[in-house]
Amino acid sequence: MKKSILPLFVVICVLLLSSAWEDERGLFYQPAHWPKPTYDFKNNPLTDEKFLLGKALFYDPVLSVDSTVSCASCHLQYTAFAHVDHALSHGIQSRVGKRNAPGLMNLAWMPVFHWDGGVLNLNAQPVNPITHPDEMGSSLKVVLAKLNGSPVYQKAFKEVFETEKIETHHLMKALAQFTVSLVSANSKYDKVMRKEKGIHFTEQEEAGHRLFQKHCNECHKAPLFTTHEFKANGIGLDPALADFGRMSITQKSKDSLLFKIPTLRNIAYSFPYMHDGRFAKLKDVIQHYATLSASKGLKSKEFSKRPIALNDNQQKDLLAFLKTLSDTEFLFNKKYSFYSLKSK
Repeated sequence: MKKSILPLFVVICVLLLSSAWEDERGLFYQPAHWPKPTYDFKNNPLTDEKFLLGKALFYDPVLSVDSTVSCASCHLQYTAFAHVDHALSHGIQSRVGKRNAPGLMNLAWMPVFHWDGGVLNLNAQPVNPITHPDEMGSSLKVVLAKLNGSPVYQKAFKEVFETEKIETHHLMKALAQFTVSLVSANSKYDKVMRKEKGIHFTEQEEAGHRLFQKHCNECHKAPLFTTHEFKANGIGLDPALADFGRMSITQKSKDSLLFKIPTLRNIAYSFPYMHDGRFAKLKDVIQHYATLSASKGLKSKEFSKRPIALNDNQQKDLLAFLKTLSDTEFLFNKKYSFYSLKSK
C-alpha cells in the first residue's frame, strides 16, 4: 500500500508545481532573454474576458460563410496549431488552397504574417482567411451581421468592449487577444538552456545541436528559431499551384520563390512541411537540405556557397535535436483548448 501511495504523491506534486508555474505566467509572458515583442499591447491590452472571447471566436465556425469552418479547422492545438490533415489547407465546401497552413505560436514577436509576408499586423491577419474564397469564403459584413445577430456574442462584446454594435476592429482585437497569447517556450531545449536541474541533451541531441548551429542557425536563430526573413527553400515551383511566394506581394522578380522562414519550434508536430506541404516527414526535409545544391535550381547564395552535406548518421543527430524543440505543455495546455460561449 505504501509503495503505491508515494508514486501517486510525486505525480500530484509535479502536476501542482506545473500548474502553479503556468498560472504565474498569466495570459502572456515574456521568456527571459527573449527579444522585445513587436506586438503593440498598448493598443490592445490583454484581459481575461477578451482572451476568452477571442478563444471562443477562434473555435467557432461562425466566421465562415456557411458556418462549417473555424480557425481551429486548419490550426489544431495538438499539432502546434498547424494543419496536419492535408498538405494544402482545406476550406468551405472542401475547397483546396495552394498553401499549407503554418503553425501558430510566438506571434507577438512576428513582424510579418503569411508565407509571403503579405500582412504586417496581427490584428489584421484574420481578414485574409475570413474573406478568402478557398478558406472561409465570407466577408466582414456577413460575419459582423452574424455576430450582431447573436445574443451571446452581443452580450460578450458589450461586456468587454463596452459597445452596442460589434465593429471590425472589435472582432480583430478579440481574435488577437487569443493568438498573441500563444507562447511556446518550455521545450527540452529551453530547459537545457535554462540549466534546469537534471535536464541535459543526450549525446545524439548534443551532436545534432552542434550541426544545427553550424548549418541551420543562420536562418533559424534561437530563441524564436526564425529570422522572419524571406529565403528560397530549393523545392522549386509546383506548376499546378504557380505560387511565386514573396513576389506575389512585391511584384519584384528578385523575390520569386522566396518564402518566409518558419519557426522550428514544435517542428516534430507541425507536419507536413514547406509552404506547399510537400514533405510529410521531418526526416525528408532534412534529407532535402542535406542533398541540396545550386545545380538543383536553388538561387540562394547561402546554399551555393555553403551546401549542407550531412551523412545518414548526422541527419539522425540533427533530427534528434529538432525533436528537443517540442513543447508538449504548449501542445496540450487547456488554456488554449476548445472553448465556446454558446455552451455557457
